[in-house]
Amino acid sequence: MLIYPAIDLKDGQAVRLLHGEFEKVTVYDDDPFNRLDSFEESGAEWVHVVDLDGARAGAPQQHGLIANLAAAARAHIQTGGGVRERDDVERLLDTGAARVVVGSTAVMRPTEVRNWIERFDAARVCLALDVRPREGGGWNVAVRGWKEDSGITLTEALDFYPPGAVQHVLITDVSRDGALTGPNIQLMREIVRLRPDLDIQASGGVSGLGDLKPLREAGAAGVIIGRALYEGKFTLAEAIDAG
Repeated sequence: MLIYPAIDLKDGQAVRLLHGEFEKVTVYDDDPFNRLDSFEESGAEWVHVVDLDGARAGAPQQHGLIANLAAAARAHIQTGGGVRERDDVERLLDTGAARVVVGSTAVMRPTEVRNWIERFDAARVCLALDVRPREGGGWNVAVRGWKEDSGITLTEALDFYPPGAVQHVLITDVSRDGALTGPNIQLMREIVRLRPDLDIQASGGVSGLGDLKPLREAGAAGVIIGRALYEGKFTLAEAIDAG
């Protein structure tokens, strides 16, 4: 299981949000290059970089900074935030990013996004499906920086991409993101059972090393870790060993 340490960018700083709410932001580093260096020194093969301002605005806002991070990185950069158009994907890949994350558009315009994946290669595009519990059971997908409910269930969203149409999917349980309450293992089991063809990345809630083994056993191909690393719950090197 790959460990993806996260760098969330807001106003050029490395931050974390609680439940995706911009009013609940904690700044951890004024210089995200420091975080990148630290993660790489600890053995990171991949780093997950999110343009939070882009996610909020609906269009990439920190392209230059992400380009500079990708140019400086030895690790592979997976990045997204506000990616709405094919040109957004192309520009980010041109910066040197190894993989681009597509969120809201993957749900709202799936036919276009399937075409993007075919154009750029399935290894270089990751879908991000951010979910909240649905009344009566199941999960609904949140869009536009988690501010809106798409009205589309997680199962429906996955059905937009039949086997062979996509490889990487990032699933975030919004209720757990940044909360250090533990990941949603049952959700991961359900998705892996439903779609064993996908490489699923888990995001939201990792609070200790003990969370990693259950995620791996549930079938997660990767896990995004943010606040737990920033607050010293464990080191990245320990997480990589445990993954």
